[in-house]
Amino acid sequence: MFRTFTILLFCIRLSMGRTSTAMEYQPQLWIESNYPQAPWENITLWCRSPSRISSKFLLMKDQTQMTWIRPYYKTFQVSFFLGALTESKTGFYRCCYWKENGWSEPSKVLELEAPGQLPKPIFWIQAETPPLPGCTVNILCHGWLQDLVFMLFKEGYTEPVDYQVPTGPMAIFSIDNMTPENEGVYICRTHIQMLPTLWSEPSNPLKLVVAGLYPKPTLTAYPGPILAPGESLSLRCQGPIYGMTFALMRLEDMEKSFYHKKPIKNEAYFYFRALKIRDTGHYLCFYYDGSYRGSLLSEVLKIWVTDTFPKTWLLVQPSPVVQTGQNVSLRCQGPVDGVGLALYKKGEEKPLQFLDGTSITDNKSFSLKNVTYSDAGIYSCRYFLNWKTSIKVATHNTVQLMVVDKPPKPSLSAWPSTVFKIGKTITLQCRVSHPVLEFSLEWEERATFQKFSVDGDFIITNVEGKGTGTYSCSYRIEAHPNIWSHRSEPLKLMGPAGFLTWSSVLNEAIRLSLIMQLVALLVVVLWIRWKCRRLRIREAWLLGTAQGVTMLFILTALLCCVSFAGLCNGAMTEETEIIMPTPKPELWAETNFPLAPWKNLTLWCRSPSGSTKEFVLLKDGTGWIATRPASEQVRAAFPLGALTQSHTGRYHCHSWEEMAVSEPSEALELVGTDILPKPVLSASLPIRGQELQIRCKGWLAGLGFALYKEGVQEPVQQLGAVGIEAFFTIQRMEDKDEGNYSCRTHTENLPFKWSEPSEPLELVIKEMYPKPFFKTWANSVVTPGARVTFNCSTPRQHMSFILYKDGTEIASSDRSWSNLEASVAHFLIISVGIGDGGNYSCRYYDLAIWSEPSDPVELVVTEFYPKPTLLAQPGPVVLPGKNVTLRCQGIFQGMRFALLQEGSHAPLQLKSASGSSVDFLLHTMGAEDSGNYSCIYYETTMSNRGSYLSMPLMIWVTDTFPRPWLSAEPSSVVTMGQNVTLWCQGPVHGVGYILHKEGEATSMQLWGSTSNEGAFPITNISGASIGRYSCCYHPDWISPIKIQPSNTLELIVTGLLPKPSLLVHPGPMVAPGENMTLQCQGELPDSTFVLLKEGTQEPLERQRPNGYQADFWMPVVSGEDSGIYSCVYYLDSAPFAASNHSDSLQIWVTDKPPKPSLSAWPSTVFKLGKEITLQCRGPLPGVEFVLEHDGEEAPQQFSEDGDFIINNVEGKGIGNYSCSYRLQAYPDIWSEPSNPLELVGAAGPAAQECTVGNIVRSSLIVVVVVALGVVLAIEWKKWPRLRTRGSETDGRDQTIVLEECNQEGEPDTTTNSPSTTSQGISVELPVPI
Repeated sequence: MFRTFTILLFCIRLSMGRTSTAMEYQPQLWIESNYPQAPWENITLWCRSPSRISSKFLLMKDQTQMTWIRPYYKTFQVSFFLGALTESKTGFYRCCYWKENGWSEPSKVLELEAPGQLPKPIFWIQAETPPLPGCTVNILCHGWLQDLVFMLFKEGYTEPVDYQVPTGPMAIFSIDNMTPENEGVYICRTHIQMLPTLWSEPSNPLKLVVAGLYPKPTLTAYPGPILAPGESLSLRCQGPIYGMTFALMRLEDMEKSFYHKKPIKNEAYFYFRALKIRDTGHYLCFYYDGSYRGSLLSEVLKIWVTDTFPKTWLLVQPSPVVQTGQNVSLRCQGPVDGVGLALYKKGEEKPLQFLDGTSITDNKSFSLKNVTYSDAGIYSCRYFLNWKTSIKVATHNTVQLMVVDKPPKPSLSAWPSTVFKIGKTITLQCRVSHPVLEFSLEWEERATFQKFSVDGDFIITNVEGKGTGTYSCSYRIEAHPNIWSHRSEPLKLMGPAGFLTWSSVLNEAIRLSLIMQLVALLVVVLWIRWKCRRLRIREAWLLGTAQGVTMLFILTALLCCVSFAGLCNGAMTEETEIIMPTPKPELWAETNFPLAPWKNLTLWCRSPSGSTKEFVLLKDGTGWIATRPASEQVRAAFPLGALTQSHTGRYHCHSWEEMAVSEPSEALELVGTDILPKPVLSASLPIRGQELQIRCKGWLAGLGFALYKEGVQEPVQQLGAVGIEAFFTIQRMEDKDEGNYSCRTHTENLPFKWSEPSEPLELVIKEMYPKPFFKTWANSVVTPGARVTFNCSTPRQHMSFILYKDGTEIASSDRSWSNLEASVAHFLIISVGIGDGGNYSCRYYDLAIWSEPSDPVELVVTEFYPKPTLLAQPGPVVLPGKNVTLRCQGIFQGMRFALLQEGSHAPLQLKSASGSSVDFLLHTMGAEDSGNYSCIYYETTMSNRGSYLSMPLMIWVTDTFPRPWLSAEPSSVVTMGQNVTLWCQGPVHGVGYILHKEGEATSMQLWGSTSNEGAFPITNISGASIGRYSCCYHPDWISPIKIQPSNTLELIVTGLLPKPSLLVHPGPMVAPGENMTLQCQGELPDSTFVLLKEGTQEPLERQRPNGYQADFWMPVVSGEDSGIYSCVYYLDSAPFAASNHSDSLQIWVTDKPPKPSLSAWPSTVFKLGKEITLQCRGPLPGVEFVLEHDGEEAPQQFSEDGDFIINNVEGKGIGNYSCSYRLQAYPDIWSEPSNPLELVGAAGPAAQECTVGNIVRSSLIVVVVVALGVVLAIEWKKWPRLRTRGSETDGRDQTIVLEECNQEGEPDTTTNSPSTTSQGISVELPVPI
């Protein structure tokens, strides 16, 4: 009985993925003999370590040391010779091997019995997948000898149930699709193939018990799953069957934490009086009957024993910057499951919202709807416990929410400065602290100018001075793609002469001062010569001396300022932009006469740039031979045919793009009609004591190469046909290797036809500085358009730098005299092109001494060739400490491959391959090696043009497969005859899936899935389709990695029973934070009720009440609980055959009810003597409506049905109306008012406008008339006084008054009156001074 229970426990441990790791390091012991028909005549024991080599091996017999062997060199297996088996040699044997920290675990026990008998085999179980119904179990039988026949017997059967003839000493018997019929007692026996009558002793019996025959129980914690040390805990395991024995396990230590309890009815309690930190872990329970038939395992319950809660973190979606009126989701995440969460805002003591721990899933979050400026602030979230504990609750991070009408303005900066340099560009960088959908750049001087960028970088050129001006930028975010932010502060870009610096001002001032001083000195000299007779010699000398001192002071200041300017300029480290030329093409020759190539020669030209349009072949630098369009391989052929004397000369080719012509290729020289092309010899700088490679390019494939040194008659090195070029190696460069070298090519077969010698190459060892440190600031594998910066540095001061690409100088950086620290240069490629890939290196130098070349950096530009495929062998899930091989399969041969890991700046491995694929071996994988891997391939001869990245491959380093998730689409509750798809989803790619239905022996399988989910369609669903489903991974490779089953999905079919009714208490509208109860009432007893919500695939809750109804209690509801609910029920006698859906019930969780709608019948225009009925409608029942009229403070009317009759007596019915309502259960809470509705008179709005206009015009006329009347009254009042004054004056006065009036009215008019004459005479009298 104990052994049976041990097997059951072992099956459970396998199902949870917890097997002993000692098996991994256990050695293997077996027998070899050269007497196959009588192996006991000569026995040799072999011992092999599992995964490592060792220096010592130990053989033990009967628990005591027998002998040990120390081989001459480390190995992984040794042999122990025993000879003929005698009585003294019988016993139990085991072996060990030496590890770094001592002897390993011993091997399995080998029992040697009396001579004439085969060794007794050993028998054990190994499950590749959990031994649940539908999965596979492997039974292993080890017979110790090779070439044996293995027989598997089952109790109750006379014949063997299976047999195998393996090549090794062990057989694996597989039982597919485990069912209860496979239970029983098994043994295995062996016999020699040539002697079928000679059998071994039976192995020890093995009883196989299938777990999971009963439904799984539920495991809950009281008072909660998170407690402090010293507090008490009670774990309750409850199952549906009475009288079972319950067991509780902690997965972290199953050997020592295995508890049994007799049930109390159908449940058992496991008490922990005083918790300790070591009690933290994952717990589960199950139950079993008297025959040790077990149930499915319960869901894993995580118990935390800690003084302080793990910290939480808060994320804002879609963005921390939102516009008023939008919705925001605050997602709180943490490592603790099953615990409520609370949202806090800085400055407020009470939590704003709650999330219940039982309803929290990965997609649950706090919601802020229709945000306003008052919602802006700093938010945080914490765990919210509904039980008492002394644990401290901490906050991890805070999130600041910004509510704006527009997103805030970004910052705009210029790199490297705001001043254009000749031939250089400026990059404007628009930056903001949160994710952005797109940036926009505006130019104030040109209203139509606008550029867009995803990363915020804009490259500005200053061709013909058209780049200067004032710029600003803005952006938009993904949540509001139609709203652009405020513009940044303007930034002004100026040309080389349009920016005044202190140095330029100082230089200009010094220049003007020098000119003024020279002019002043000349004037002084002339003045002295003119006034020399008047000035004494001493005075003249003093004046000249003062002038000279002034000039000397100015010259000294000039030198100091120039030096200071140099120091200031040198202290700034600038990046040197690499102006890439159009990449140089490659030129070579081909022929179909390998023994006499000159009889038919074709020149080929190939470009590394994918934008090449044409190729041009030139002869002797000037003559245009031909032009050819580029093919798909970006190359062109120029047939020359049989060589004649007119063909001799130097050839090179250009590639022609849309706006540029490339540099010329290397020159190919044809020197005669029956002689091979002249080769080209090149080499890197020779360095004393280091290896040197000399390159000889011969232009034709299939030629031999020979290297000559001046003064030596015979070749110093020769190489066979290796392509169009060969590399000669000098292993260690010394003084004796200096001299002039040349190379020649020849045909492969005798008699050799030789080429002319190449131009001589002089190798001289010069004194050099150490090589610099060279690297890139980003990944060396880039996409077109990326920004790449090379950093070349040396500890030496005041050095100049040169950057090389494929051995050709492409950029330089002058020395810095002001920097007293290490010298450094930054070379920048602003936007990488397809032709910019290659091998980059750098050197530095001073006046006469150069450094050694730096180590090369391979820059690979991707997205030129089709992407490869990346596969893992044996699979993407690897045990810790094991190896995995990643195969990158390309399309073309002869490429170089690179393996990349997400988050790494440099390729993990680089390999060249002659074929189209390469294998990358990753040794001893650890948890840190888990991640996404990808690969590329690229050609090394043409600017390292690479392929697209392969699809990322996720590698898992674990001893257990991640648990998949099973879901149903469109829902797990469906009607009869409907189609449904069961999705088994998981993060592991490239594996199959198994779908198992409870109670069925067969399973559905999907093999070799290329996505991360498997679909199992079920069409025309019927009663046979309902039930409980689960799924698990089914890898197509043999692996000891444990596999976990998914969650259990219950598939329910509706429409088979009368529909229930669904009610809500206290009402369909509930304020956030309050409690709510949904009551589902059916028509049949002994039913299980299921609560559903529209838009959710899984049922929210199940209940098995005693009566006809179930109460679903929803505490502390939030906005996420709003929605449309329904319920179904099914009988215990026919589970999952459910009723029709209840009528839908809509629930609102809000402080204010949603606003109603207002309409008019028959129209919104009053007709003479007719009335209008306003109809106010809301979404909630049991409400009272109120109608309001603009301009009236008190409500107009109240109604329970929402209908209001309006008449237009004396025109009082015209105007704007709105309505609202309140629930009878909450008379103090009113809804938002509806949208306003305008009622107009019979003449319509135009008549009203005309009436208003007439009133305004009439009022204006009245005002004007009244004003005129007032003016006339005032004038009439003055008239009698004027008339009286006129009667009292004589004629003279009247004449004078009249004349004065005339003079005032006509100033140029003259009269002959005496008064006028006298006035004129008086004016002309002389006035004394």
